[in-house]
Amino acid sequence: MKNLFLLCIVLVSSSAFSQSFFDRLHFGLKAGANYSDFYNADFDTEGLPGFHAGAIVALDINDKWSVQEEFLYSTQGAKLKGGLTDGKDLKLSYISVPIVVKYKTSFGLYFEAGPQVGILASEDFKEITNNDTDFAKKIDAGMVGGIGYQFSNGLGIGARYYMGLTDVSKTKSTTINTDFQNHMSQVSLFYIF
Repeated sequence: MKNLFLLCIVLVSSSAFSQSFFDRLHFGLKAGANYSDFYNADFDTEGLPGFHAGAIVALDINDKWSVQEEFLYSTQGAKLKGGLTDGKDLKLSYISVPIVVKYKTSFGLYFEAGPQVGILASEDFKEITNNDTDFAKKIDAGMVGGIGYQFSNGLGIGARYYMGLTDVSKTKSTTINTDFQNHMSQVSLFYIF
């Protein structure tokens, strides 16, 4: 009888935990515009417009705090200025995975910050250099911070800044500094179910 009682307690508590966990788990979709460039580069560049799109998985910790992970396809890079490559776009595409901690106010405004890792999906710099070797490193890592507004129906708009902490280029040069990083501004529309 004692074992049956303990089994009932375990089943009830695990059922309550799983129901509570799944009530706090949310999924969504996100898409928007990017404006990216390089910083710490000793050659002239200007920003390059792009886009991002993907999926969201969020877990509410309580009414104010949540943890959100995203899986985004994101185009980044810069427009090169000067020399033989003047006006050419150095486009890099990443599968980006930001994991942010989000603080939500009672009226819909939110703030977010956290790390982001990007895996290089493609680059088009080979066409410019006529070289078969890859220009960019396979991993790009940095930090994101942002602000936005989410309506009670799950629709939202957000703005985010990404600052890369790892070097973009895997090539080394004696004539130019190749230790430069990505940075990017994003504006997004999203819907969380």
